[in-house]
Amino acid sequence: MKRIAQFEKVSYAQFQEDWRDVFGQDDVRAVYDAIRLPSRATKGSAGYDFYAPAAFTLKPGETIRIPTGIRVRMEDNWVLQCYPRSGLGFRYRLQLNNTVGIIDSDYYDSDNEGHIFAKITNDSNEGKTVTVEAGQGFMQGIFVEYGITVDDDADRERNGGFGSTT
Repeated sequence: MKRIAQFEKVSYAQFQEDWRDVFGQDDVRAVYDAIRLPSRATKGSAGYDFYAPAAFTLKPGETIRIPTGIRVRMEDNWVLQCYPRSGLGFRYRLQLNNTVGIIDSDYYDSDNEGHIFAKITNDSNEGKTVTVEAGQGFMQGIFVEYGITVDDDADRERNGGFGSTT
């Protein structure tokens, strides 16, 4: 098994700034201190579970943006693909708004410290409300190796998240 990455927390200052931007709260030390690094549930698990930094409830059609407090350093030519936890997707149609979150290896060095966010929607068509408790797994990330074309000449460097590479 290749060991190619390491999860870390973003700094408290970065987490506080991002949490304030999303939820309007300044004093988030307890939330930050309780953040758990993603982990696999079993030795056969492909996905690393991301844990909710705070409880949230979503009625059908509702969306939430979650600053996870997590960043990841990984080797070149690898990507972290993020998906909803299987059970939440199956039971509630909980979905990531971009379908699959793509965390590139160079995102770690971005201005926002590579802070991974999740924007999720309860897309239930059965009227089900979903509640995720603080510390409960809600998203999973899978590391995938990738290749590039023989004539690739990309030489720009990333400095940000969405839309920073185009």
